[in-house]
Amino acid sequence: MRVAALIVAAGRGRRAVQPGGSAAGAESGLDETPKQYRQIGGAPMLSHAIRAFSDHGSVDEVLVVIHEGDQARYDEIAEGVSAKLKPAVVGGSQRQDSVRSGLEALAGDPPDQVLIHDAARPFVDGALIQRVIDSLKTTMGALPCLPVTDTLKRSKNGIVTETVDRAGLWRAQTPQGFRFQEILDAHRAAAGLSMTFTDDASIAEWYGLPVAQVEGSEANQKVTNSEDFVLAEARLMGATQLDGLRIGSGYDVHAFGEGNAVVLGGVSIPHDMALSGHSDADVVLHALTDALLGAIGDGDIGVHFPPSDQQWAGADSSVFIKDALRRVADRGGRILNADVTILCEAPKIGPHRDAMRGRIAELLALDVDRVGLKATTHEGLGAIGRGEGIAAMATVTINLA
Repeated sequence: MRVAALIVAAGRGRRAVQPGGSAAGAESGLDETPKQYRQIGGAPMLSHAIRAFSDHGSVDEVLVVIHEGDQARYDEIAEGVSAKLKPAVVGGSQRQDSVRSGLEALAGDPPDQVLIHDAARPFVDGALIQRVIDSLKTTMGALPCLPVTDTLKRSKNGIVTETVDRAGLWRAQTPQGFRFQEILDAHRAAAGLSMTFTDDASIAEWYGLPVAQVEGSEANQKVTNSEDFVLAEARLMGATQLDGLRIGSGYDVHAFGEGNAVVLGGVSIPHDMALSGHSDADVVLHALTDALLGAIGDGDIGVHFPPSDQQWAGADSSVFIKDALRRVADRGGRILNADVTILCEAPKIGPHRDAMRGRIAELLALDVDRVGLKATTHEGLGAIGRGEGIAAMATVTINLA
């Protein structure tokens, strides 16, 4: 079963002009680049749709229908995308004409099925594509739909005249899938008629082809006007930022031993005991080190600074933090915030909180308002509650480039 994707990108998209000053819009002060070639997330909108179909394992070939004046623009984004991508064909003055041009171009070596998709829907995903393909196993046409959830009104001359019953009403999306020969025959039959068809399913309905409804996708929104581009850009930028977001957690505990001060968060706090352990036993910086390493999946403090290595005996724990920060930087990472909770019965943390936050902020190169530090007791429960030691938990958030 051979499946072709036909992407319609021949429109002018005048509703999506944006402030600018290109040669095309010099007189109006607007950039009149056709919307399918405008940038979203660092790439032309059309390229997102092309990649969605080219990368899909069930799609064998991809054909794009373009405006006759857009060949140079198209060539820039099509080069090297995929071996599945066929040379573009020129469309007509109406969407229906453009689809027919694409179907005729495929007719020389016809596929079994064709998916017809609007370039203005850049967020089509593989699951939706597959649902349409699967539906064509048992029907001649497949239409992705979503229910109408808003209340619908009919108006005349700006005055609301009627509330429309939305029961049974659906929002149509693309890709719309068809058995190839049947939809080609329908388009040929509809050529030259004075009727207006806004999508391919309506042509199939007019021709008498059964069209099955399949589940659409809320993410598969159509980008029509300038406001849509703002939302689409925010969506893609948000996805990129989230993709680079990493969260790490760390925990450390040390028992008390002889001494007259404890080191917490790089600050020496007078006390009638000290924490026992390798290095200076700073549980706060140790927990933070593990959180940093955990965020990038790079082991823990014991892997990089084993207790058996005597060179770290009594070491300032800032050494461990700086090494972890270097590892984060090597990955292109940036620290966004840190949060620490100290668990102990004594000493009192409150008088030293600001000093510890300041030192941690200095080590992590953060503003102090991005460092949280809290303390709590164990209410007399367990080893910490009996005053036998101090524990710390830390969480950090980083963003990888």
